[in-house]
Amino acid sequence: MHALDTVNQTRDAITVRRVYGEPYQEAGVTIIPAAHVVGGGGGGGDTLGNGGGGFGLSARPAGAWVIKDGDARWRPALDLNRVIFMGQLAGIVMFLSLRSILTAWAKRR
Repeated sequence: MHALDTVNQTRDAITVRRVYGEPYQEAGVTIIPAAHVVGGGGGGGDTLGNGGGGFGLSARPAGAWVIKDGDARWRPALDLNRVIFMGQLAGIVMFLSLRSILTAWAKRR
């Protein structure tokens, strides 16, 4: 496989169909799921035709468009793991800051 073939496959794989899922309807409401998709690819070779390449994709839920009575609204997805991680990170920063303040205060006494 040539590097150009790999790049063309990458381009074909990263389309709007990867971002928006198939719409579905329930109780008069149309829902169109969406994802944040990142991808890339590359390859290389020499003048003898030796070489290789590859590509990869990463996707995570972004939210969904909810269409009801002709009104479209964006509903973002909640990434609970990210929320928990950021809460833990904020707690660690707060703890370290408080420790530094108390240590400086104790040295002054």
